[in-house]
Amino acid sequence: MNNSFEQYLQPTHFIDSVNEQVQQYAFSKTTAAKSDREKVVDLYQAVRDEILYDPYHLILKPEVISASQTLQRGSGYCIEKSLLLAACGRAHGIPSRLGFSIVQNHLSTKKFVEMLRTDKFVFHGYNEFWIEGKWVKCTPAFNKTLCEKFGTTPLEFDGINDSIFQEYNGGKKYMVYLHEYGQFADFPFDLFVEELKIHYPHLFEQQNSDAPAWDFADQK
Repeated sequence: MNNSFEQYLQPTHFIDSVNEQVQQYAFSKTTAAKSDREKVVDLYQAVRDEILYDPYHLILKPEVISASQTLQRGSGYCIEKSLLLAACGRAHGIPSRLGFSIVQNHLSTKKFVEMLRTDKFVFHGYNEFWIEGKWVKCTPAFNKTLCEKFGTTPLEFDGINDSIFQEYNGGKKYMVYLHEYGQFADFPFDLFVEELKIHYPHLFEQQNSDAPAWDFADQK
């Protein structure tokens, strides 16, 4: 593996793959004897279903966002779950990076869409792993129990084919990717906040623009 992959193996504040709890979790969900592809599938299924999707508690302070804190809570929004999955991959020495998009037909409640004032979701996070000579995409956001609630099937991932198009509304539609921000070795926190301010300015009206933070927990 050449040096260009080193950035996708290094621990960061957000992808803290050397954290003891993250390491324990990563190595408890798969075995050393398996191939990288098989390991990634195991890790994907664990993070998808064991860490519950929760978009309502979103505090825009970098010190409270990381893979280890997502693991400790046992829940998180799509970016936080992607941070944990990337950290688990890096713990196993598998190059892992993040992708971000603006999407439509995202699984959500009517109440949440009304709160955002749009059905477009900014900075939807997903993962990419370097497996058998290529980058493969997967989206661990929506756990099985949430999918059952919305009457759709959870996204499966085989480690060979991209898995990013979540069924929506009983399989009638699929998640639509409207804009790609690209791929990143780490979470671009500042860009994330900038994009939220552009697309959801009303959420920041009561906040100090120099220290944005908002919490949707009371909206559940």
